Amino acid sequence: MLALISTEFYKLFKQSKTYYALAALFIIEAVVLVSAYFQGTNIIDILLDNLKQTFYFEGTLLNGNLLVYLILNTLWFHLPLILMIIVSGTLTSEYKDRTLQAVMLQPISKWKFIASKYIVAIIFTLIVVFFVALSAFVLSYGIFGKGDLIVYLNALNFFEQADAFYRLKWAFVSGAFSMVFFSVVSLTIAVFFKEATKTWIVSAFFLILSNILLKVDFGVDWFNILFFAKLNDTWQYFFYNIIHWDAIIHNTLVLTLYIGLIMWLGIYVFNKKDIG
Repeated sequence: MLALISTEFYKLFKQSKTYYALAALFIIEAVVLVSAYFQGTNIIDILLDNLKQTFYFEGTLLNGNLLVYLILNTLWFHLPLILMIIVSGTLTSEYKDRTLQAVMLQPISKWKFIASKYIVAIIFTLIVVFFVALSAFVLSYGIFGKGDLIVYLNALNFFEQADAFYRLKWAFVSGAFSMVFFSVVSLTIAVFFKEATKTWIVSAFFLILSNILLKVDFGVDWFNILFFAKLNDTWQYFFYNIIHWDAIIHNTLVLTLYIGLIMWLGIYVFNKKDIG
């Protein structure tokens, strides 16, 4: 299994689209920072002019903490979409190049082969989230400095610098579980559809549908707290005045269960399918 995992990492970083996708991700991060540098102060001054006369803020409102929060919002769509493209490509490219058939001629267990891809997908996703968080903090603090964080979630919430850093840090940790979920889903979709184009379309549709369903209130409490689409904004829970750790832990555990079930489904189907 370790040899398979090592080989999968080699293939992942050998394909050029991995680097194109990662470059696109960090370009998006750079665009957020550049846009804020040239226009952010004016926008915030217009929006919060009255509040500035009432409240005292340490430092400037346009600061590194706010920029990290804005970059965090790529967890809604940009980051999971790019991860889904990269991860699903580790399997669809082998179907396309017909290298999968050659691999299966070797004395390799099918379930171990696909399981190694899931393991690599999870590790790779966590690495990407880590470097997105690291670059977000380093660049945002380096360019804009530190200060109070203001977030609008049903109401305006204010956090002092130290508290803001604590919340942002844990938000990335929580968001990593959602990113792993979408990566695992994309690989399972690739097991079913094989072709890259079909897989990417279905993966993008799944991501869009998940974001839409996140906003829907189904009117049934137990369903709202167990439905997978309702779990992928758990990282936002860190930006309410009171952090409800019980809800965060519950959502994370349920989402982890979904990740395990989707992995099992993909491994089971791949193991049963003829490779052709």
